[in-house]
Amino acid sequence: MKRLFFFSVLLIWVSCKDQQPNPIPSKDGTHHQVSSIQDKIANLNNSENKEIIVVAHRGDWRNAPENSLKAIQNCIDMGVDMVEIDIRETKDGHLVLMHDETIDRTTTGKGFVNDWTLDSLMTLYLKDGLGVPTPHKIPTLEEALRTTKDKILVNLDKSYTIFDKCFQIVQLTETSDQVLIKGAKTRTEVEQEFGLYLDDFNFMPVIRLKKNSKEIVDDYIKHRKPVAFEFIVSKDTTGLGTYFNTIRKAGSGVWVNSLWPHLSGGHDDEKAAIDITTYQWYLDNNVDIIQTDRPKLLLDYLRSKNMHN
Repeated sequence: MKRLFFFSVLLIWVSCKDQQPNPIPSKDGTHHQVSSIQDKIANLNNSENKEIIVVAHRGDWRNAPENSLKAIQNCIDMGVDMVEIDIRETKDGHLVLMHDETIDRTTTGKGFVNDWTLDSLMTLYLKDGLGVPTPHKIPTLEEALRTTKDKILVNLDKSYTIFDKCFQIVQLTETSDQVLIKGAKTRTEVEQEFGLYLDDFNFMPVIRLKKNSKEIVDDYIKHRKPVAFEFIVSKDTTGLGTYFNTIRKAGSGVWVNSLWPHLSGGHDDEKAAIDITTYQWYLDNNVDIIQTDRPKLLLDYLRSKNMHN
């Protein structure tokens, strides 16, 4: 009887242990606990959360083909909060992951995505960042969302004009609480075009900082407060951090891309690869969501600052 009891307790312990997020080893030998999907969703919805949300642009494309299932899985494994993927429609109405309108750059085929059927696209292989063919295949949106389900947030880019079809897949996979889409649209435009869906997923306006941008932001905050605003910061301006702090206190997060210099006032990933303290600019300016092409580098920096698990 004692032996049976012991093994019963052991099985329960193993079962509970398997449900816990896996710790991630860092380069300094310490381990970081991966946040649960519930924690990631909570962080996204709390504009004053102390942890920075890390978004991987097209997945971990430096170590796997962009927009591939492997690029997504790498992000999940390293503890990234959100993965950005691009959606295109095939000739026969299926949704696949592809950034460009054509498949020339990233696959072993040529031509426009919408000139190929899904079956024909499945005969092709994805290329890596150097243009070398790999064993990886083009994923469907359904495959991608099933990979991310209950693990990582998802930004569906290139999806604005086909979101009605994307939303069907989101509903099928039951991932609506994990999905974010964005667009450079005013509140009125979004409500006219997305009125049927706005209560069922997260929408983020894209704002290019210019003369009338404050009016657009204020209108959103007053009438339909978004989970976050994505800001295009062409140059580093005085008072930026104060403005972003005001937005966060009003209840919306602040997203800035570290991908290229013209998106972040010159504080981009390639500069950070030479001097990692480049990322401090985002913290100093009250940015709480950063989309990056170097997720591992950014995570290492944030963890060193106790700004990420």
